[in-house]
Amino acid sequence: MAIDQDVEELLIMGDSDLIIQQAQDEWENRDVKLLPYRKHVEDLSKQFKSVEFRHGYCNTVEVEPDVQPWYHDIKIFIKTKEYHEKSSGDQKRTIRRLASGFFLSGEVLYKRTPDLNLLRCVDAQEAGRIMNEVHA
Repeated sequence: MAIDQDVEELLIMGDSDLIIQQAQDEWENRDVKLLPYRKHVEDLSKQFKSVEFRHGYCNTVEVEPDVQPWYHDIKIFIKTKEYHEKSSGDQKRTIRRLASGFFLSGEVLYKRTPDLNLLRCVDAQEAGRIMNEVHA
């Protein structure tokens, strides 16, 4: 995705310190099954001006079925300039203020950081699906 959007500098944040350290060649990877993944990371990294890996933290969130993701109202506002029908005046102002810090690319919402990097917004269900794809 970053390659498709012509990103030059990439910050990759992961919740596994082990994986981040291995990706940076700071720790040795002894599992032969993971070596092709390491090679793939090296090959992809060459397509960027710079790539930085950082260890972040991930919190587990319980999700209720059929509940919209946390960013739903922001995404709808950016897309259509409309609010949820039951939004109060204060809620509308908050959505407008928050929306200015986000960027919508197709159906994917990103949060702008103070240094103008983009962080992909995901909900608990989407995060689980992404993690399953990564581990498949």
